[in-house]
Amino acid sequence: MTTLSTHVLDTGLGRPASGVGVTLETVAGQPIWSGETDADGRVSTLGPETLDAGDYRLRFATAPYFAAQGKRTFYPEVVVVFTVDDADAHFHVPVLLNAYGYSTYRGS
Repeated sequence: MTTLSTHVLDTGLGRPASGVGVTLETVAGQPIWSGETDADGRVSTLGPETLDAGDYRLRFATAPYFAAQGKRTFYPEVVVVFTVDDADAHFHVPVLLNAYGYSTYRGS
């Protein structure tokens, strides 16, 4: 069973980014699941119980997150495209975020 999670950290503030909207989509843009990060910046179970092999997108709504803090951002959203290639794997996609930059990697 493929599972998916994410963790968003605000590197500008040095704390979790809570309340960030997250949408899982097919690579063609069809929404599969949406929600938001919790107080710890996490979405522990993101999407359906299983994901078929293929490419997917995670869309992070960063503009509303920064607007709630009275900040502008250069990146109003962050889109991460990734490949599910193992039907039995867990995929963790962390995002390190600030108003003028971000990075991501495959976590564990």
